[in-house]
Amino acid sequence: MSIKEFRPGKPYPLGATFDGEGTNFALFSECAEGVELLLFDHSEDQRPTDIISLGERTAFVWHRYIPGIKPPQFYAFRVNGPYEPEKGHRCNPSKALLDPYARAISGTIQWNDVLFGYTLGNPDEDLKPDERDSCPYVPKCVVVDPSYDWEGDLLPRIPWDETVIYEAHVKGLTMRHPEVEEEKRGTYAGLCAPAVLDYLKGLGITAVELLPVHQHVDDRTLVNRGLTNYWGYNTISYFAPDCRYSSSGGNGEQVQEFKDMVKAFHRAGIEMILDVVYNHTAEGNQLGPTLSFRGIDNMSYYHPSPDNPRYYMDFTGTGNSLRMSHPNVTQLIMDSLRYWVMEMHIDGFRFDLASTLARELFEVDRLSAFFDIIQQDPVLSRVKLIAEPWDLGPGGYQVGNFPPLWTEWNGKFRDTVRHFWKGDEGQVSDLAYRLTGSSDLYRDDGRKPYASINFVTCHDGFTMNDLVSYNEKHNDANLEDNKDGTENNISWNCGAEGPVDDPEIIGLRTRQKKNFLATVFLSQGVPMLLGGDETGRTQQGNNNAYCQDNDISWYSWDLQESEKGLLEFSRSLIALRKRHPIFRRRKFFKGQGFFGAELKDLTWLKPDGGEMSDPDWKDPGLRTIGILLSGDSITETDRSGRKILDDTFLILMNTFHQMIPFKMPASEKPWKLVFDTFRGGFEQDHEVKREVIYSLAARSVSLFQKHR
Repeated sequence: MSIKEFRPGKPYPLGATFDGEGTNFALFSECAEGVELLLFDHSEDQRPTDIISLGERTAFVWHRYIPGIKPPQFYAFRVNGPYEPEKGHRCNPSKALLDPYARAISGTIQWNDVLFGYTLGNPDEDLKPDERDSCPYVPKCVVVDPSYDWEGDLLPRIPWDETVIYEAHVKGLTMRHPEVEEEKRGTYAGLCAPAVLDYLKGLGITAVELLPVHQHVDDRTLVNRGLTNYWGYNTISYFAPDCRYSSSGGNGEQVQEFKDMVKAFHRAGIEMILDVVYNHTAEGNQLGPTLSFRGIDNMSYYHPSPDNPRYYMDFTGTGNSLRMSHPNVTQLIMDSLRYWVMEMHIDGFRFDLASTLARELFEVDRLSAFFDIIQQDPVLSRVKLIAEPWDLGPGGYQVGNFPPLWTEWNGKFRDTVRHFWKGDEGQVSDLAYRLTGSSDLYRDDGRKPYASINFVTCHDGFTMNDLVSYNEKHNDANLEDNKDGTENNISWNCGAEGPVDDPEIIGLRTRQKKNFLATVFLSQGVPMLLGGDETGRTQQGNNNAYCQDNDISWYSWDLQESEKGLLEFSRSLIALRKRHPIFRRRKFFKGQGFFGAELKDLTWLKPDGGEMSDPDWKDPGLRTIGILLSGDSITETDRSGRKILDDTFLILMNTFHQMIPFKMPASEKPWKLVFDTFRGGFEQDHEVKREVIYSLAARSVSLFQKHR
């Protein structure tokens, strides 16, 4: 190709942009002295067929337009610049680098010592550069065609108060599904198979929150042990859907398949939320490989240590943290987020270790530049934003401190509910906040109950089945001598560890799982269900299955009768929540009556039928409580302006190991028992209970309804 055919091109958009006739390439690097574009005919090529200098530079963006370059063109970059680790610079022109803005990546890392920017085994460690070519071992970026027929697809924009989240893994959900075509199992296409969509719709799910789908790297230490980074929290590209989840090919086809999946979910009325990892990258600490950001501009992309920029500040426990205070890093993340919304039609994001994004230097600043930009962005301010409100740095636990647009994984809900159902003393007072939307965390800054994402289990930890089946972790399959993962279970194993044949223990565990499910779905806020918990999925006691791409993590669809019963209970709970707005209020309770209502909007009851008093809340031995929710006292209006009215409900919870007689509130109308977890689930005969005293079984939840 003649140099005369090249044009200067444009500095924006960054990455490789195909316009139908050619492709514009643009790469940011403040420290670069020169940038080369490597072109490959095939993704497996070990040497480039063309090397082209990006000779134009505008505001530290190196760019060039090349006519005739079209999809699927494979490419990478080389950056010439200083290799001075003591000053924070790690450019190495021998290393092929992935484009941070690549829309697709073909292939995966092939681990070799050559991938490191320094000479491994050298006594000076990372101070001496390695001059061997890394091209044969890195995947290739792909120029993609952005055109796609969305057929009128629009974001469903389901209101937060109507949202039910299902956390799932693209591969794990379908790898063993008998009604998904074998070649599509574990892929984007498999996830939107009719049988899977029908299952999710039938369950009542309104949003699926996918574990990371950005292209990620399997850590070398895992690969050496014959394992993989199954969860994918090791991102190397913030624009590329991982090619490993594509059934149609990895040379750009994964982009269309991903769009097909999103479109199918939207047609089914289900939103798609992505778990995104903008807090760190797959390049690790100063001794990690040079794959992309490090070799492009180490000082701009990462948090250098102020005492010695050879090293990184690490707020994530992964070796590095992205330098959010740098404008080009902020631009990278914002461009990525907008891309996934505008081009891929994603409905929202769950931000992994989100406190890291708020860090300006070392302190966590809830009004940092990142959140200010999100607040004013006309695209991102309208989608669902979920924070994992902690990181591993000082002051990183920030539950309740995110800005008004944000919802949060409520870690306090998880821990309190676990302790309560374990039977620990002194939990009732805190539980009251968690059941009613955590007003102590969210009311003061103007947020609503749905700012709280309520969950008991998530991907990180035990499944709900294992939470009640194991006291200790069993992570031996991770090959780390069972030293990884949290130390102990914050629950109660209902008897012997692991699988059992004893019907009494099995029944006890099933009841405890139903107690957890009932607590999540009857609480104010947004419920989140870990995929498979509705059928009792087990990870065999592994509470850190991040590296288990096998039956330990994959969902089972061969359900036993008890598992089918748990599934039906889950469906009924979600349907109940959908029918009754009293369980998904948009305003916090006030604890008093309104507009002549008979009852307060919320009344807390003791087993003797009396209202809770201040001394009662301080009683450490109290393990039984009633919550009376008055449907006539809802002060909200629906979206057409009509006042919302509902039935009145009574929730009784008993974590004591014995039956507790509970005096029912006086009522002119009879109470209908909706379900009792001790009796097995929802009452099929709609039996009306007229007793003054209800025998509340040990470790159980009962729900009563009084029609308005």
